[in-house]
Amino acid sequence: MTINVKDGGTFREVNQVYVHDGTSFTNKTITNAYVKDGGVWREIFTLFNTTAFSQTTGSVTVPTNANAFHIRFATGGGSGGVGGAEYDKAGGESAGAGGASGAFISDKVFTVTSGETLNINVGAAGTGTGGGYNTTAGNGGDTTITSSSSGINITLRGGVGGNGNSGGVQGPLRNNVASTGGTATISGTVLTSGTSVDGLNITSFTTGPVGTFNQSGNGTAGVNPGNCGGDNCQIAGGNGGASYGNPGSSDFAGGSGAPAGGSGSAGNRGSGGGGGGAQPQSAGSNGGAGEIEYRFLRIA
Repeated sequence: MTINVKDGGTFREVNQVYVHDGTSFTNKTITNAYVKDGGVWREIFTLFNTTAFSQTTGSVTVPTNANAFHIRFATGGGSGGVGGAEYDKAGGESAGAGGASGAFISDKVFTVTSGETLNINVGAAGTGTGGGYNTTAGNGGDTTITSSSSGINITLRGGVGGNGNSGGVQGPLRNNVASTGGTATISGTVLTSGTSVDGLNITSFTTGPVGTFNQSGNGTAGVNPGNCGGDNCQIAGGNGGASYGNPGSSDFAGGSGAPAGGSGSAGNRGSGGGGGGAQPQSAGSNGGAGEIEYRFLRIA
């Protein structure tokens, strides 16, 4: 329950309640206020403290008196890298494309309704492929958030895997198709200003991966090196696409492409896996799994 007072003809919600201690109004936090109504004490004010961050998925109930949902970070899964391909006197060798990252949100705040249900699902990592002349890397899974009443409908699609196709052991060299970054579809009421009843200005929410308030976007494609020329030439696989718009930290970098005959690395935090190299051919690596972290607050 909240208290509202009339101010200049407009009712406004009370952010904080103070008490007079005989000499002055104290600034001690009042967490609950009650009035006696017909002999029964009834609560008229409850201070809502912003919740701790959570990564809980599945069916999540919005806490009583919360009216805002802060997504610190969320991303779809990264796609896997394509394996390389080696040939028998076909005039070249093939490297695999790196996987792509999923779409993302960083420090975005949405309106929610107290007591409603949010359904939160996080996308899985896409799988890398072994070497070959016709091979397709696995897509990253979608991260989704839907609400039962406040109109939130968010899909952060996972990265789409690249492929190699139409090759043969003695040629032709295969076609190498690049991965594609996941796309973001975001519906709901987004808050761009406001202060919580416990004093948090939402425009100061900048601890997500991007480092700037109210960010979202599509994923990033991995590198697609293609083919090298000449029998037994050597070529490394492509690096995976970075997550969260490539903010520069190694935490969000895509997986490394594999050198010829060597091993690459998997993606991380929704980034793409590294592609495989040749000659000899090597496998592509898995993408990074999707993720989410969020909290609830009450905006006055």
